Amino acid sequence: MMFSHIVWSLRMLKKYSIGALLILSALIPVRVGMRYFEIYLPARIVACVTEERALGHTMFVVGALVLAIMLCAVCKTAMEEFGKIKLMIYRYKMEELVVKKDMHMFYQTYEKKEIRDLGSRAREATQMWNGREPVTDLLKSSFELIENLSGYLLFGSVLFSVNPFLIPLLTAAPIIHLLSVQAYQKWKYAQRKKITDLNKKLNFVTNLPSQFSVAKDIRIYGMTSWLKDCFRELSKEKEGWDKRIAAFGLLPKLVDLILILIRDGGAYALLILMVMQGKISVEKFVLYFAAVSSFADWIGGVIQSFQTMHACSLQVGEFREYVEYKEPEEGNRTVKKDDFVKPEIVFDNVCFRYDNAKKDAIHNVSFTLHGGEKLALVGVNGAGKTTLVKLLCGLYLPTSGEIRINGIPIGDISRREYYKLIAPVFQDIRTGFFSLAEIVSGAEPTKIDKRRVEDCIRQAGLGNKLDALPEGVATRLNKQVNQNGIELSGGEAQKLMLARALYKDAPLLVLDEPTAALDPIAEGRIYVEYNRMTENKTSLFISHRLASTSFCDRIILLKNGEICEEGTHKELLRKNGEYSTLFELQSCWYQEEGGAFV
Repeated sequence: MMFSHIVWSLRMLKKYSIGALLILSALIPVRVGMRYFEIYLPARIVACVTEERALGHTMFVVGALVLAIMLCAVCKTAMEEFGKIKLMIYRYKMEELVVKKDMHMFYQTYEKKEIRDLGSRAREATQMWNGREPVTDLLKSSFELIENLSGYLLFGSVLFSVNPFLIPLLTAAPIIHLLSVQAYQKWKYAQRKKITDLNKKLNFVTNLPSQFSVAKDIRIYGMTSWLKDCFRELSKEKEGWDKRIAAFGLLPKLVDLILILIRDGGAYALLILMVMQGKISVEKFVLYFAAVSSFADWIGGVIQSFQTMHACSLQVGEFREYVEYKEPEEGNRTVKKDDFVKPEIVFDNVCFRYDNAKKDAIHNVSFTLHGGEKLALVGVNGAGKTTLVKLLCGLYLPTSGEIRINGIPIGDISRREYYKLIAPVFQDIRTGFFSLAEIVSGAEPTKIDKRRVEDCIRQAGLGNKLDALPEGVATRLNKQVNQNGIELSGGEAQKLMLARALYKDAPLLVLDEPTAALDPIAEGRIYVEYNRMTENKTSLFISHRLASTSFCDRIILLKNGEICEEGTHKELLRKNGEYSTLFELQSCWYQEEGGAFV
């Protein structure tokens, strides 16, 4: 697998930064040549002196070798600096692959914890982590391995001419060290999931106090001591893992130290004995002595490069697993929004069950959302409303059954094309640090229709808020990031999301409890506004507050993932069933002073 990851990485490097590929290749002969000139120089000086060469000849030889070393050093430094820049470009491209996968991965797949954890480890592979940057270090260590093997063969040929016994002596020891390091790395890799979970928890607790959105809760609810205890407990656990990893990592280092004493000590002893016996000259002794030291460095480099390749390949493997993760098959049919004015949606015996669940979250649900109809989906929390919305939006695939839009199974349509037909407003809201115009349009500043943005914001009920902002739709959110930024209340943020849905102007509007942050009376009023805004569209309203959706053409009551009752608001009240009971229980929420009902 390691070889496969290296070949894949080389393909990616050629595709995204061929300059880095050329530089890494050119560095090999430059570094090896420089090292050889460095050990050859002192030997030639000794040879010139012992052979009583003329001063001019000696100066020429020394000058030529010094010049060669300087040229190699200049080329090496220049290529290393340019190589860093080119590899940085490559790393950014690898980060981009992860970000693209984050944004385009099928939602149902991305929602799984093991996939998100895999994504976290894929991101770690593109970043400096424990002194290592896996996506670039795998490539660098691969070329360094070739470099070290070249040096091993070149310097090995020099030592082989002295005594063939030196080669196995200097080579065997590092192999033993390599085996011990591999055993350590396999153990460390086996602990990665536990460490990933621990790091996530620790990062969450560490970053939570700096989040402005929870600052009030921490102070008012006296959460400081509790968070400190959580931090101490997680830090203690992390410290334990760090100590364990350091202790296991010490063993290969001790093995290496002992082997170095045996390896280098034996080689130097043999050379000293040979020069004392007159078997080699003084200049040869100087050359071979330096060659032994450099040969040991080449062997160490081979081992170190292989270790880095092995460790990085494991992480690059997870990177590849994530960015190449096979998505569920999707349709390839393209559609035009103009052909789906007031679309009809049909749920035909749809079931959905979450992974490892014992029963369906949605069970045998069948209904038709007619073109231009306003349909309300109501029920208590946990009834399956949000799951049904995700199915409708194409974020989940039904376990069984079929969903059709204008008679076409949504599975036959390209997801990207299908998403163009829907404008949802979900419960969970993330506004970021962008301007109001950017958030509503979801586009770059140069592509925004600001007049339309303002109209949509006013339609969504934020006209007074907009009038109070000096910069209007150019106002940015998040005070922590932007000096003149603002913070929206929960209700204002939900209205902003509604403005975004209106700006998209899709034929199918889905409102998944978008007014959950509002009080019941305000919610009732804004739903009346929604009724006006959604003319000429097919609309689905989801709420656990029954009175808010009484204006809809039809209401479906969900219970335990199944349709319990269906009809208009008045029809359901006359049935005196589940809907009527829930409505009576909630009716007090909608009484204003004087008993007027909203």
